[in-house]
Amino acid sequence: MNSADDLDTIDWKILKELQREGRISNVELSSRVGLSPPPTLRRVQALEKAGFITGYRAQLDGEKLGYGAQVVALVGLKSQAEHEMKEFERRVAGWPIVRECYAVSGVADFMLKCAGRDLQSIQSFVLGALSKAPNVESVKTSLILHVAKDEPGVPLV
Repeated sequence: MNSADDLDTIDWKILKELQREGRISNVELSSRVGLSPPPTLRRVQALEKAGFITGYRAQLDGEKLGYGAQVVALVGLKSQAEHEMKEFERRVAGWPIVRECYAVSGVADFMLKCAGRDLQSIQSFVLGALSKAPNVESVKTSLILHVAKDEPGVPLV
């Protein structure tokens, strides 16, 4: 099992159900996909081993936990040399306020999603550590006003 072409209908059903509800019991999962529990568990384990399932995590309510401000930051670098890009990625890995980081094409080199307790904490980060980081040429931010859709993963039909 190396590519999506190797997956059958049951595998796709398993992936869809687990993406939707990662804490589902094996008994409930087997019921939803039409198999008995033992072969369902073997299939899940095979999908994990093959790398189709890369992990499980809880979705937390940031606002309830005191993280009410989020921004998207577009970061332009002075140099796009591979070692400079990798160095920026290493630096980002050490910033807890940055929750997601994507290398992108177009108007910026990276797009960051940042979450902070308030706008001031994010502003301090953007004007401090981010803007003053080596090789950073520009930072443009947009405050996230409202989340209209939050559906991580891939669009399994």
